[in-house]
Amino acid sequence: MAGTSGARRRRMPVVSMPVVSVRVRLVAVITLVAAIGMAAVGASVYIVEQASILGQIDDRLRANLDSARFIVAGTDEQPQAWGSSREAVEDIVRRMSPDDNTGVVGVVDGETAYIPGVALDVDLRSAPGFVPFAAQTAAGGDPVLGTYAEEGVVWRFLATPVDVPGAPETESVLFVMAYDIDAELSEINGPARVFLLAGGVVIVIISGVATIAAGRLLRPLRRMRETAERVSAQSLSERLPIEGRDDVSELAATMNAMLDRLDGALDSQRQLLSDVGHELKTPLTIVRGHVELMDPADPDDVRDTRALAVDELDRMSRLVQDLSSAASLHGPAPVAPVPTDAADLVAQIVRKAEAIEGADVAAGPVAEVVVSLDAARITQAMLQLAQNAVTHGGGRFVIGSDVDAHRLALWVRDYGPGVPDGERRAVFERFHRGSDGTAGSGLGLNIVQVIARAHGGAARVTDAPGGGAVFAITVPLDGANDEATTGRGGRGVDPHSR
Repeated sequence: MAGTSGARRRRMPVVSMPVVSVRVRLVAVITLVAAIGMAAVGASVYIVEQASILGQIDDRLRANLDSARFIVAGTDEQPQAWGSSREAVEDIVRRMSPDDNTGVVGVVDGETAYIPGVALDVDLRSAPGFVPFAAQTAAGGDPVLGTYAEEGVVWRFLATPVDVPGAPETESVLFVMAYDIDAELSEINGPARVFLLAGGVVIVIISGVATIAAGRLLRPLRRMRETAERVSAQSLSERLPIEGRDDVSELAATMNAMLDRLDGALDSQRQLLSDVGHELKTPLTIVRGHVELMDPADPDDVRDTRALAVDELDRMSRLVQDLSSAASLHGPAPVAPVPTDAADLVAQIVRKAEAIEGADVAAGPVAEVVVSLDAARITQAMLQLAQNAVTHGGGRFVIGSDVDAHRLALWVRDYGPGVPDGERRAVFERFHRGSDGTAGSGLGLNIVQVIARAHGGAARVTDAPGGGAVFAITVPLDGANDEATTGRGGRGVDPHSR
């Protein structure tokens, strides 16, 4: 049952999410940001203007309160003489000059008693509950600014009691003025609608411009994707066009450099496979040929064939070991440099070189300096140079080092025939063998070169005074790459009297 359930789960279709292109997302983000920005600006302006209008309404109501008080009190030169508060509120209602969107009434005992003689924009009697509400609000005897939002209206009103000093008062008399807030705000609602319409048009324009601009900006990226889809192990020759001088062009240049490295790596891999196949084919052919021709009944022939097969197998084993050593130097961290005393390192290398069969080694001048390097890898390279001196230089050699302001050079000076000028460029190449016909895998000096380059330095060979050759590894003191070219003469090492 569990297996059946698992099978069912595996057979369930995979729902893929729709792919949204970068162009669409970029345009959407730009459009959304522009819309939010315009909405924020419009809302801010609208809120500020709304608050300003509401403040102006209150200011005008207070100004009318002052006018009503002036009418009731009169002046010192001509004081008003009212017989009752009714007469005073009637005169106030008659003499007030209301603004647009306003209404005025005189209220006696909670009922509308006086209205202006001309029609106003707002009839305060159209909301039956307004006058009782204003009368109740001003029942305390003080002027009141309030808001009435009932019966489908929103009014900002002033309700002030009218008291005439010295007059017998038996009634509650109020002067009431109100502004229609919706009508006042309609003055900015029109421009707000125009702003919304214009904003919508602007958003459409921004979206269109963003679509065109994003298409032009992302075109190089689309070309990169198309090129990457075409690139394969069989076609690494394509390169991206570099247009302009911006981040996209720099990305294209970086990708081209990456493709160059991949192309070089694949070429190197193909060459390596070809070289390895060629190197292994010879001993296999030799062994197969002798085994096929061997006379099993002849003990001497069997013995000779066995010795030859073992010798060829040993040679293949050395080749495989050298290939393994070379491969380990192409990993992510081929060397681990640490501060190392160069003099102590050279002394250790000399002692180890003495154990090489056929070696006649001597210690030369040594630089007293501490430099950052991988002692194990440098020792491996120097011992390879020592073995090379035994194989090709007759066995007598000198190991030493010197230093200048920029680099440390560790060298092996042999007393052999030297390296012909025509071979100096190729002597450090993989599977290259010298013209003297000596046996070897052809990887030793290549490993030396890889170790030197892993340290940011170089490997080189020069002629030695009096005959022989000087093989040197240079290691920069400050971490900068050595500008010398591997396998070329250059400055070299002067092994005079060594």
